[in-house]
Amino acid sequence: MTDWKNPPRLFIPGPVHVLPEVLQQLARPTLGHRGKEYTQLHGETVEMLKKILFTNQNVFLSTSSASGVWEGSIRNCVKLDETVLCTMCGAFSDKYADVARACGRKVEELKVEWGQAITAEMVDAKLSQGKYAAVTLVHNETSTGLTNPVYEISEMLKQKHPDVLVFVDAVSGMVGLPMHFDDLGWDVVFASVQKAFAIPPGLAVFAVSNRAMEKAKTVPDRGYYFDFLEFAKSAAKNQTPTTPSVPHIMALHYQCTRLLGEGMENVWARHKKMAEYVREWAKKNFALFCPEEYASNTLTTVKNTRGIKVADVINAVQQKHNTVFGNGYSKLKQETFRIAHMGDITIDDLKELLGWIDDEIN
Repeated sequence: MTDWKNPPRLFIPGPVHVLPEVLQQLARPTLGHRGKEYTQLHGETVEMLKKILFTNQNVFLSTSSASGVWEGSIRNCVKLDETVLCTMCGAFSDKYADVARACGRKVEELKVEWGQAITAEMVDAKLSQGKYAAVTLVHNETSTGLTNPVYEISEMLKQKHPDVLVFVDAVSGMVGLPMHFDDLGWDVVFASVQKAFAIPPGLAVFAVSNRAMEKAKTVPDRGYYFDFLEFAKSAAKNQTPTTPSVPHIMALHYQCTRLLGEGMENVWARHKKMAEYVREWAKKNFALFCPEEYASNTLTTVKNTRGIKVADVINAVQQKHNTVFGNGYSKLKQETFRIAHMGDITIDDLKELLGWIDDEIN
C-alpha cells in the first residue's frame, strides 16, 4: 500500500510529479464559488491562461477530465446531419472518433499506423473529397509519444479549407509545446491539468473560438454539462456554470503565475532540452518508437528493441527508488515504455531515473 507520507515520484505520462507547494494550494481554505473572492480568482486565472495560449477569445474551466471536451466540441459545433473528419494516429485520437460516433454524428476516418504522423497533405487530400463541418486533431498523441505537425496542418487549413472547424486534443501538449491558438486558427483546444500544468487531475482547460461559439448557437441539443453557451454566460461573470473544483483553480492560478514568470518561450525550451536528453538515452540504449522528427517534447515512447520485461523493470525501480515510469499503452504495452518529461520534472530528475533504469537493464 502507498505510503502517503512518502509518495512515489511519477514519470508516467500523467498524472505527473506535483511539487509540494502546488499541493499546498489544494489545501487552502475553500471559497464560495459565487462570491467575490472566487470571481477574482477565476478572472485572474483565465486572463493568465489567455496569455499562455496566445488568445483573445474564450477560455473556460471545466471540473472534469479533458475527455469531456471531446464530447463538448462535437455536441456544440457539429449538427446531426453534418460530417466530422477524425484524424487517427494512436489510442487517444482513435477515441475522439469513438466519442463523435457516440454523439450520433457522421464520422469519416483518416487513419495511419500508431507511431506515424498525420500530415497536412493527408488532411488536405481527405477534406478535398467531401464536405466536412469539422476536423479533429491530436496535438500530442500520449499513447505513442508523437507530436503531429499541427502548425503546418493549420496553415494549410486556413489557406485551403477555411470553413472547416478545427478541434484539437492538446492534453499532453498544452504548456509543454508551442501553441498560439489565435494564429493557428483553431476552434476548440483542450487539456487536463495533470499533464504539463503539473497539477493533480480533476480540472480541464479549454479555449473556444468566437466562430465556434456562433456555430454553437445554431446547433440544437448541445447537452447540459458542456454547453458552450452556458460556459460563456458564466464566464462573463467570471464564474462556471456548475460548481467548480475551487482548490484546483487555486493551484492553476499558482502554476499560471509561475509559467508567465518564466516566459512561455523558456518553458518550451526547457521541455525541449529535457526531451533531447531522454531521446539521446533512448537511441543509445533502445530506439525511438516514432520518427525523431515527430518525437514529442513532453514524453518519450521508447521502442523495446532489447526485449526487456518492461513491467519487471518498472517494478524494480519503484521498489528500490519509489519512482514510477510508464509502460506502453494498450497494444504497445510490452513493445514500448514511456517516460514523461513535462511540468515540473527537471533534467536532474531524469538523469537519476535513467541511471536507475540502466542499473536494471545492464
